[in-house]
Amino acid sequence: MANIHDIARLSGYSTATVSRVLNRHPYVSASARAKIQAVIDQLDYVPSTMAQNLSAGKTRTIGVILPHTDHPYFQQLVTGILNAAMAGNYHAVILPSRYDQKLEETYLEALRRHAFDGLIFTSHGLSLTTIAAYQKYGPIVVCEDPGRVKLAAAYAERTPAYRKAFEWMQAQGYTKIALLLSRSYAQSATSKLTINSYVDVFGQRPPHSLVVYQMRTFQDGYQAGAKLAPQHPDFILGNGDDIAAGVRQYFVDHHLPVPPLMGQENQLSSHLLNISTIDHHVTAIGAAALKLALRAEVAQTVIQSDLILRD
Repeated sequence: MANIHDIARLSGYSTATVSRVLNRHPYVSASARAKIQAVIDQLDYVPSTMAQNLSAGKTRTIGVILPHTDHPYFQQLVTGILNAAMAGNYHAVILPSRYDQKLEETYLEALRRHAFDGLIFTSHGLSLTTIAAYQKYGPIVVCEDPGRVKLAAAYAERTPAYRKAFEWMQAQGYTKIALLLSRSYAQSATSKLTINSYVDVFGQRPPHSLVVYQMRTFQDGYQAGAKLAPQHPDFILGNGDDIAAGVRQYFVDHHLPVPPLMGQENQLSSHLLNISTIDHHVTAIGAAALKLALRAEVAQTVIQSDLILRD
């Protein structure tokens, strides 16, 4: 493969002059430019974009650490990140993690080696403190409230909407409320916010038999319906509209009365089935996370979640 030194040798000019031609620098004589361009054409030489970016100290690439794509939250988040990246003429590279801490550490080490201009953690297995220690190598953004850990963050302020939802359920007289969540209370900030909001309104934790974890897809919701049906909940809050739709489908398929449902993320399924939902504006959060990564400053963008009640 030809390089700049080959062009300099065959054209008879220095590598510095060749570089000026390649970079379209104006201070090159017409004759020198013509001879060097002829050699470039002869060798079919194309400058390496990666090498040019590295010489400029930028890769124009942001790494996006993603545990999985099963849940609509992550799908919408990635959509927002990709849209903002394209608008900013940046590349966003998906880095699958499966919440594997060792894998997440390899991505942090890649940032340390300047493989990326920054990282976005859509969720994480590592502690926030561990993640924050790598900020000296480049900007890192998380998609949750980092609390006392000094990290750039773009996230939804979910608590007011969760409380409104539970207060509405309470006002409607619902007392046997099932919760569908992604991960355990100890592992997930969202699960923690949901259960804490429930406790704030009802004064006690929800019964273990009415809390189902590992909810990501329509099929997961369907299986949760099978588990919950014998418990006869009078209301079910899903952690996604498609998940709530899966629960509903189980009850329909088994000719059981469908309990009132509420989903999250304001997806198409909630519109079609007229299910109430909580909109966390996840696409906007993804776009905000990308912009924070490009700004390379420890700042936060907080977007308010909205409760949407449907008849």
